Amino acid sequence: MRLLPNGLADHLASGTTTLCWCWRLTRRDGETLGFTDHDRDLSFDGTTFEAASGMTATELKDTVGLSVDNLEVDGAITSELMRENDLAAGHYDGAHVEIFRVNWSDVDQRVLMRRGKLGEVTRTQSAFTAEVRGLSQELQQPRGRVFQYTCDAVLGDARCGVSLDQPSYRASATVIAVIETATVKVSLADVFDDGWFTRGTARSTSGSNADATFAIKQHVADGTNATVTLWTEPVHGIEIGDTFLLTAGCDKYLDTCASKFTNHENFRGFPFMPGNDVLTRVGRS
Repeated sequence: MRLLPNGLADHLASGTTTLCWCWRLTRRDGETLGFTDHDRDLSFDGTTFEAASGMTATELKDTVGLSVDNLEVDGAITSELMRENDLAAGHYDGAHVEIFRVNWSDVDQRVLMRRGKLGEVTRTQSAFTAEVRGLSQELQQPRGRVFQYTCDAVLGDARCGVSLDQPSYRASATVIAVIETATVKVSLADVFDDGWFTRGTARSTSGSNADATFAIKQHVADGTNATVTLWTEPVHGIEIGDTFLLTAGCDKYLDTCASKFTNHENFRGFPFMPGNDVLTRVGRS
């Protein structure tokens, strides 16, 4: 049961209301943003809730038990605070969300309706849809390690131990031709093996997509040139002369860990674990 402040309870009982929704987003980097579906800005708790965002939300539903209560927030990217590149770069992934029901004529009359985190965000060039996941979502996430053949560390993190700052694992690339929306031909300062950057990342360092990071689907070497295909299309079109910082990728197998990164001592998988192949193997005398 949700308790309402006395002023808000009286306001609701009056039969004539002046209510709106306010959303407060706290990104993982600590930046806090406020948005409202009211037609003017509102301020409370040290946050200004901007009215220019055009955000709307689906119906709020609460269920009994531990099932996840989700809702979606739709909006046009018209706010100066919410930029396309930030959404594309994942700065809002996992952001903490608070949703308030507010009497816009007296913002002291408000109630916190939902807390959660941003889940999947889908976007177009002028709008976005963000899934707000309830707190019970955390209870459905795996905890601890998983026994599997492949490594469960993130390349370059503390458990992996590989330093991706080494010149052999990164390269500056300049776009010399645009083949398709997500496929470009780039010029590199050095020669890298075919597939060296496959499953790696490409961070845009100039152009209209600056600071956005993309996963690399395929890297095909051609001397000091290479063809790079991204998993997702950039928000803005890539142009000749744009630059990227490419980082090597890893397929998470022991052979790659040993041969490519000389890091087999830190391998975090279980490559010799028996699986179903052992059960189906034909016995030999």
